[in-house]
Amino acid sequence: MSEHPGPACADPTEEISIRIPCVLAERVAAYAKESGDTITNVIIEALDFFLMRQPPR
Repeated sequence: MSEHPGPACADPTEEISIRIPCVLAERVAAYAKESGDTITNVIIEALDFFLMRQPPR
């Protein structure tokens, strides 16, 4: 994953819970299985990809 500017967390990971549509959850799980990755890593990479392309605020 790429480096991000800003304050670092005391722990490099943080657990969060979100609710997503079951169809999306199934797509994520299928993609993770096909790519040999974990659901967590797929979500991390997807969020990072999306957020890195947003204009600075």
